[in-house]
Amino acid sequence: MIKTYSFTKSTEMKIRKISILVVLAILTISNLQAQKVKWHTFSEAIELNKKAPRKIIIDVYTDWCGWCKKMDAGTFNNPVIAKILNEKYYAVKFDAERTDDIVFQGHTFKNSGEGRRPVHDLAAAMLNGKMSYPSIVFMNEQNQLITAVPGYQEPNQIEPLLIYIQQSLYEKNVNYQEYAKKYLANETNKPKVSGSEEQKLP
Repeated sequence: MIKTYSFTKSTEMKIRKISILVVLAILTISNLQAQKVKWHTFSEAIELNKKAPRKIIIDVYTDWCGWCKKMDAGTFNNPVIAKILNEKYYAVKFDAERTDDIVFQGHTFKNSGEGRRPVHDLAAAMLNGKMSYPSIVFMNEQNQLITAVPGYQEPNQIEPLLIYIQQSLYEKNVNYQEYAKKYLANETNKPKVSGSEEQKLP
């Protein structure tokens, strides 16, 4: 004999609310997982900045750099990081050994082709001649250099750095090391990315 159950209106409402919350949670997670960084060329980012100013983040890499590939696969594919970059920045991929000319601020930057691994003039200018890959360059809304951060970044290292730069906290003399610790410890900043190493801002 099959048993049948009846629910009160109150119980039915609770079940309905729970179902809606579950669906919303699934949609939120799916949307987060679908986030991919929208990369621009350097020239595109400069043009976009004229219409809707944002800070620019530039991933300076080379084709032979293993840590660059690791950062692409892990850090930039992290949905939390991708969401921040897409909403708060214009993200640029910049091959430090590219061979095309780039006109920026009235100057033409080239690759002289000299040396075993010739470097593009603009990459050298952004990194102040300290060619380390990967390096992350930040520019403000006026296309001025803020800082360049060398080395591979885990998602948890770059996340507080992205917020710190985007909110211009460096202009308010906020200590980055202290800020990063508080940011990563603050539960309201969830969802968090994994790990706990600090990143020093040059």
